[in-house]
Amino acid sequence: MTVVRHPLPTAPAGPRRLPRPPGRSCHCVALDLGGARTRAWSEGRGTLIDVPTVTSSGTGVPRGALTDVPGTARLLERLLGHRMPRLARPLVVVTTPVLDGPAHRERARAAVGVLHPRAVLTVPTARAVALAVDADLSRPLLVVDLGAHLTEVVLLVDGMVFDARRTALGTADLSGAATPADLREGVTAMLTSMLRQDRTPLTADALSRGGLLAGGGALRPDLTYRLTGGLEAPLRPVPAPHTAAVRGAALMLRSAHRHPSTGRNHERPAP
Repeated sequence: MTVVRHPLPTAPAGPRRLPRPPGRSCHCVALDLGGARTRAWSEGRGTLIDVPTVTSSGTGVPRGALTDVPGTARLLERLLGHRMPRLARPLVVVTTPVLDGPAHRERARAAVGVLHPRAVLTVPTARAVALAVDADLSRPLLVVDLGAHLTEVVLLVDGMVFDARRTALGTADLSGAATPADLREGVTAMLTSMLRQDRTPLTADALSRGGLLAGGGALRPDLTYRLTGGLEAPLRPVPAPHTAAVRGAALMLRSAHRHPSTGRNHERPAP
């Protein structure tokens, strides 16, 4: 189990709808490079793309990590290259697992380079999920992300990551020796650890309010039944939980488009 207890940088929050920014063309892309699925939203057509993720054939690779950068770049070029206007330099927002750290974010930026972006911003997946469902971020919020290879429990405070836990157990393991009960026990252990180590009332407040359940695993009734009914803290699956992260990233694009780091003074010549 991996732990972090400090806020991580994130892109600025945006409005809950994404109208085209006035007076300036915006070629924007939102990406969720998941362990099992790659999801992309293209501003030009409002198209949501959902395809299997390119995976590395190597061994000893951290579960859920983005390791095949060239393969991911080829996938993005095939999926999105023809959707970009000629010579366009899109603004890209990429969701990243909370506990994957700077190395993962750098690999994501490297893969996205194939689109010749003018800027690439990253946002924690849990924050993107919260934005996608218009969650109240003025109070502590728990987000449980059930992925194919990893499960993360994240506590957001004022929209920032305050605490997070991870277990190397996901829906892909359920075809083997693992069971839904194992996954429930893993989530319970992470929530219990967060509560015991928090010297503030923030975790307890979030637990009393309940949390959001997202990721592909939230589509499985056998999992949601055990997690929503077997935990002391109520969890509610978000609408379309498998695409919540990329939808939240898409909602962030308007404010990110106006952020100083994406302005013309920060552009680099296209390769």
